[in-house]
Amino acid sequence: MHLFRNEEVKRFTLFYMLAGAGFCAAGGVWISGEAALLLSAACLLFYVVYLCSARKRYGKMSGLAAGIDQMLHSGKMLDLSAFREGELSLLEDELSKLMIRLREQNDQLKKEKVRLADSIADISHQIRTPLTTANLLLASLKKEQEAPVQPGSIHTRLLELTRLLERIEWLISALLKMAKLDAGAVNFRTEELTFAQVVRKAMEPLEIPMELKEQELVCRLEGGVCGDRLWLVEAVGNILKNCMEHTPSGGRILVEGTENAIFSQLLIRDTGPGIAKEDLPHLFERFYKGASSSEQSVGIGLALARSIICAHNGSVQADNCPDGGAEFRIRFYKTVV
Repeated sequence: MHLFRNEEVKRFTLFYMLAGAGFCAAGGVWISGEAALLLSAACLLFYVVYLCSARKRYGKMSGLAAGIDQMLHSGKMLDLSAFREGELSLLEDELSKLMIRLREQNDQLKKEKVRLADSIADISHQIRTPLTTANLLLASLKKEQEAPVQPGSIHTRLLELTRLLERIEWLISALLKMAKLDAGAVNFRTEELTFAQVVRKAMEPLEIPMELKEQELVCRLEGGVCGDRLWLVEAVGNILKNCMEHTPSGGRILVEGTENAIFSQLLIRDTGPGIAKEDLPHLFERFYKGASSSEQSVGIGLALARSIICAHNGSVQADNCPDGGAEFRIRFYKTVV
């Protein structure tokens, strides 16, 4: 360590030399030559003590900096037990907190990296499946152009191809929405909405499928929520779609909305077989598909719904009704929880 590279030491040395020379000169003029020599010796001794103290202090700081650098590059924890002196003790406390925080963030980043790799693998698989089927259909259509065509075969394949492309489009759209939510890049438009407005809009794309399955929708809606209309419709629509898919023909979906001083609640129940116990802890995880999921399910609808609801200071829980069927309890809190 080069002590005189420190600006504080250089400034003190210059000031001390000027001040010491002035005091020694004054002592020689006003007192005696012996007094000037005595003052010079005292000043020199004091300066040596200062240099030793400064060297010790800055040596510890240099060791501390080297230890932090080693920790950052090797991941080895730094032993701060030796730094227990005045301000260094306070610095040690703060650095201990910083190192714990850095270690937690490092562990979290590693977990996020693994999760990202798994998500990319899942996304690739989910998109690859319909793309492979679409390519096979296109190859089949090319062959039929060169061979005798059976009535209706091309139309059937075109409908299947359209369905696959719509599935790919929905999947990519849902993944982009989740990515925006994760990155905090969504600016929600805030407006006062009634539950009736949200549920009515969310049910529009489900009306025909429910009619074909002769399912009944019962709504008892009071209260509302403050949030973004489009995103809330997306969240509630995904949960309603899940209930519709797992409710048998002739079944019923019940939607109840209530409000109190603490939160607004939307309760959605169906008359399906319910949710398997082993699926309940993982129901809102991305790409998780339960035992009763259809082949077309990709396992991101409920995960997206949960992300949207949480972004609106809400929560969503899934359970089984005592008399059968699944139950989704959505709450939007009026204060931060």
